[in-house]
Amino acid sequence: MRIRITGVVTLAALSLALTACGDGDKATPSSTQSKAAGGTLTIWADDQRSAALKPFAEKFGKDNGVTVQVQAVSKDLQTNFVTASQSGKGPDIVVGAHDWIGNLVQNGAIDPVQLPDAQKSAFAEVAVKAVTFNGQLYGVPYAIENLALIRNTDLAPTAPASIEDLVKTGQTLKTAGKVTNIMSLQVGTNGDAYHAYPLYASAGGYLFGQKANGDYDPADLGVDKPASVEAFKKIAALGEKGSGALTRSITGDNAIPTFTGGKTAFLISGPWAVADIKKAGVKYDITPIPAFAGGKPAQPFVGVQAFYVASKGKSKALANEFITNYLTKPDLQVALYQANPRPPALVAALDQVKGTDPDIQKWLDAGKGGAVLPAIPAMAAVWDPFGKAEAAIVGGADVQSTLTAAGKAISEAIAK
Repeated sequence: MRIRITGVVTLAALSLALTACGDGDKATPSSTQSKAAGGTLTIWADDQRSAALKPFAEKFGKDNGVTVQVQAVSKDLQTNFVTASQSGKGPDIVVGAHDWIGNLVQNGAIDPVQLPDAQKSAFAEVAVKAVTFNGQLYGVPYAIENLALIRNTDLAPTAPASIEDLVKTGQTLKTAGKVTNIMSLQVGTNGDAYHAYPLYASAGGYLFGQKANGDYDPADLGVDKPASVEAFKKIAALGEKGSGALTRSITGDNAIPTFTGGKTAFLISGPWAVADIKKAGVKYDITPIPAFAGGKPAQPFVGVQAFYVASKGKSKALANEFITNYLTKPDLQVALYQANPRPPALVAALDQVKGTDPDIQKWLDAGKGGAVLPAIPAMAAVWDPFGKAEAAIVGGADVQSTLTAAGKAISEAIAK
């Protein structure tokens, strides 16, 4: 179905999204020449971002005398973008997570973005760092996200001082029949490296070492190193043959409902969980994920959502104009926050929403000292083997042999 809103077209189906764009515009988009030349700017985003973008895309189209298409791609946006780009049928701009960058650059799908230092400094430092790859800026960020501990304050009025303290409180509540689960952290049958990482890091594990400039080093894989083996032994103690705090029965589908349904006092999740929690009427608080007693801080991954200029787009000048001169203004970033509440990357927009959303600062506090989610192509080799190793160990598998196998699988995948 195609809906026209004065120069903006929103498409819900990818088959429609793969139609060719209009002729590109080589002039400066804001110039008189650009308005006379016309052109088409095509933006791909998910459903929520597409809806928020429409009025701004409409204004951009009117201001520049061009047609702007905002196309909603509901599933597998990154994969579909790469495929469409390679066939010359992709958009001019794509919206997605910063850890896509390594893969997109490797596939020649996006171009570096030029932002003056004054514009860069208007963004949170971690956001700029996340979209910088091999020393170049590859996207304009608009949101920051990370995991935190979300606590039912009726069941657990006080934030736990450590993971051990959390488990003790959860066990007490379970024994009293007030809950059925000590905590809710999604594992599932295939594991979940993203959600497991804060505990893994607190216990001393690491994924990749870092180079002198701070970049992740794919040659230094830590998954099967002694420190990581010891880390997983601590995670195993939380598993099904230990305290039972971690179970494979908690998945991405039921982790949040387990909390909103009052079955546990503790949920480790991100900003995307809050809408359901509020809808359920659960009284909650957001605090940093507690560390293992005597361990390192429980570092969550810090992720950033950003806009990218497609290297094979037909309207690069328009694309650069949109993300450098429209996305760098507070109004659009606030609208994107309202569509999907995550802390804005632009400091001015962040300051605007802080006054109406007390959770924003809590998410930022929970992400302080977090690890920027690796955007290197080698990270793609980590997710599946690491996740499956986590699930096996939570289920009671031998830690050393499981991680040795996972490390071998990851190393072989990186070498290909």
